[in-house]
Amino acid sequence: MFEKIIGNNPIKEMLTKSIENDTLSHSYLFIGIQGIGKKMIAKEFAKKILCLEKKPVDNCKSCMELEGNNHPDFMCIEPEGNSIKIEQIRFLQKKIQEKPIISNRKVYIIDDADTMTTEAQNCLLKTLEEPPEFATIILIGNNENAFLPTIKSRCMILTYQPIEEKEIQQYMQIHYGITNMTSNQLAMFQGSIGKAILLKDKQEQYHKIEDMIAMLNKNDLLTIIQLAEPLYKAKDEIFEILEYINILLLKLAKENYLYTNCIEIVENTKKRLKQNANYDMSIDNMVFNMWEELT
Repeated sequence: MFEKIIGNNPIKEMLTKSIENDTLSHSYLFIGIQGIGKKMIAKEFAKKILCLEKKPVDNCKSCMELEGNNHPDFMCIEPEGNSIKIEQIRFLQKKIQEKPIISNRKVYIIDDADTMTTEAQNCLLKTLEEPPEFATIILIGNNENAFLPTIKSRCMILTYQPIEEKEIQQYMQIHYGITNMTSNQLAMFQGSIGKAILLKDKQEQYHKIEDMIAMLNKNDLLTIIQLAEPLYKAKDEIFEILEYINILLLKLAKENYLYTNCIEIVENTKKRLKQNANYDMSIDNMVFNMWEELT
């Protein structure tokens, strides 16, 4: 059922057995960092719950309707703007009471459910307390603390683990032909295959940043500024890159404490950029201050 999804095998096995043994819960809470396959597993789980054949062929009417995003017994709710609002939950409550049309059950996924407003969570609570016998609700979120205790107490909570670096490396090699990921880049992904896929086309950029940091204490300032060229072109993703620089600096700090001071310089740069300071000037100051610290 989950053959194409890597990681979190214990959870996948448990969900598979719950279908085979007909021990489905009415409500689940999938918790874990972004990009580790929670939604993919939830959708695959939903497909198997709704499947009419209960065989691994995926060609029944229900499976084809779900793959075509046209299944009347399935719904995926996502944030409108920055949050999931009470009106969206009220719509779910209305639809969930209707009898299944194609399948014997209905499945509702609430993605980024940790963005639900307090009013939306309290509204959903009524459904979680007395769900229709044919319904399964799956909440997906990154932050368990964002959910009301009353919501969590009525869900089976499944905590997803970051994907191992070895698995990410193998996946990227098999599916994208990428073989030059460094240990620093794998550390930056923090177990998120989604982040690895998102950054797969930026390998050269991150290699150049590694070169810049490695040469900080070995070159004149003009050379370092030339090596820092990718930073000036990465305004839209600068915070992500600064996080990566800190990963590199932290590793170097284990051998030379001066790199710890450079981490503080990077953090100060983040603060200035969040306060809308001049972008190029902020990068200039960061590069100069790190170079000065180490030479």
